[in-house]
Amino acid sequence: MSVVSPIADVVRAVGMPSCIIIAPGMISHYWWEGKIERAEEVVMIIKTRAALAEQVAAAVKELHSYTTPAVMVLAVESLDPAYHQWLVKETSA
Repeated sequence: MSVVSPIADVVRAVGMPSCIIIAPGMISHYWWEGKIERAEEVVMIIKTRAALAEQVAAAVKELHSYTTPAVMVLAVESLDPAYHQWLVKETSA
């Protein structure tokens, strides 16, 4: 989790996420440089507004130790109105 905590601290400090979930102990199997790798990884879910997604992605890429961190922006199909209101409030400067 040594890479994840500083990233979470930075993006949280500048007000980009409303919430960050850190899930350690994930096992990842993937192709890297022509061979199959297996590694323990930490998954970080950063909840923010679509308007801030590029800023969050840039911050993660800049701070991450991986050459190619898996940064994904997922569209939300449905969201509780009260939660949406809270998210917007918490991510507005």
